[in-house]
Amino acid sequence: MDMSVYEKLYRFPPRYGPEWGSGGIFGLRYHKGVLYFTLAFEAEAHFIRDDREKVYRFEHVGKGPGPRSGGDTYSAVEVVDDKIYFGGWVHAPAIYGGRKDHGGIILFYNKFSHVHVYDILEDEVQLLWKDTIEHEEKWAGEVSEIVYNPVDDRLIIARADGHEHLGIYALDRKSGKEEKLSEDPGLKGSTYLDYVCFDIMRDWSKGVEGIQCMDMVTGKWTKRLIDDYAKISVDGHGTEQPLSGCASSAYARFFMFVKGGVLVGNPVDPSVEPLRFIRLFDFVKSGYSPTRTVALPLGGGILTAFNSFTHGIVHARNPWEKELLKTLNTTVGPTVLVYITPPMARIVGALGARVTSIEKVGDKVLLGTTDTANLMALDASPIDVGHRDILVVSTSALLYSPPPPVSFVIPGSMIGSSAWGGIPLWGYDNPILIISSTKENMLKVYEYDLSLPACQAEEEQYRIKKGKNVIGLDGYHRIVSFKLEKEDPRAKIYIHLS
Repeated sequence: MDMSVYEKLYRFPPRYGPEWGSGGIFGLRYHKGVLYFTLAFEAEAHFIRDDREKVYRFEHVGKGPGPRSGGDTYSAVEVVDDKIYFGGWVHAPAIYGGRKDHGGIILFYNKFSHVHVYDILEDEVQLLWKDTIEHEEKWAGEVSEIVYNPVDDRLIIARADGHEHLGIYALDRKSGKEEKLSEDPGLKGSTYLDYVCFDIMRDWSKGVEGIQCMDMVTGKWTKRLIDDYAKISVDGHGTEQPLSGCASSAYARFFMFVKGGVLVGNPVDPSVEPLRFIRLFDFVKSGYSPTRTVALPLGGGILTAFNSFTHGIVHARNPWEKELLKTLNTTVGPTVLVYITPPMARIVGALGARVTSIEKVGDKVLLGTTDTANLMALDASPIDVGHRDILVVSTSALLYSPPPPVSFVIPGSMIGSSAWGGIPLWGYDNPILIISSTKENMLKVYEYDLSLPACQAEEEQYRIKKGKNVIGLDGYHRIVSFKLEKEDPRAKIYIHLS
């Protein structure tokens, strides 16, 4: 990929694309001279070569002409031979329902789930598969992951975001014929050894409830449910609503990144190594999480993002949504890029609201970004309200430069009585924790790392006085999480890394 392709990358300001808030740049994938990505919510699939660019606007899907919106918001993409398979969902055409009070709505009659194939040699896009339930408010499960099974030459797709037709499916690469493989909804997944593994997301209010794996040779499923995250947590405490983020495999382990941290281990045979929960960037009620991003294998490790403004709300309709407005819209810190090379998890970048996709091209890392969250409730608008960009970063600068300065500001009401944190301190000379407390309290500090297999955390305690407490963390060099003995809703907590 020469410099002429980088010069074809440009910023995307707000444009017509009826949906909630901002989508992003999803599915970044470079394969055999072609850089692919889908721009949401405009529903544009881009295919960039050194000498030209092709833009597909999902005209193969839907009920006649009209502007499309959506496309993909989970980076569902896979490559096989000379083909790029991309999936997701699309309003075809979009139906903006207009404003209701201060906000707007979208009608879902024309919302389709889809899988397309781009033929690199022919420079053509074809529709492989589509699905819809033609309902005003409900939709068929979106395609949020595509994994290739080289044993039977089929595509495995995950579907958990929706109301009907949820589960894990297989698609024939030639005919698009589908077969349902698992009734359990799954959002994200990856190959693991000679298995393909996905999360289990039966109830989104509970988050990831387990891991399901299919033997790609025999088709047999193994399912491991998690009844209590505290029982498998290295610091001994659970987490709140561990929503699915992204998945990868490395070091003969499966990594499932969730809101609150990462599940690591052998989900097929726990007698070899059980799944453990390692807390990372857990701010409890905050929306800070690795959702709607990817885990990129890079240099033998894993590069992923924990996003600061994943979901938000502007026009609340009821008391529950008013509470969501407070928590989801509270930005506790910047988005961070995290590079995992066990036993280390290092912060290697700090950016704005969201990193939606990541890809390596030559000696560069490409980051798809947006400055606005997916919104909800009555926040639909006829345009994508975010500014989206593809940031090109030197791989060596990302992995071998000193870590960036980072600050987090956490209201005491955000964490309640739960454990929080999971902050990697590698590379920082002067990390500081400041607690402005309204009462005398006791703080527990847990230190651990990403050793494989995972090891239990070491614990220390600090007495907290009423007022300002400054605790130097320079004596810690791994990952630290915290827990206050007593709730202090009016406390303010600051973490400064430099």
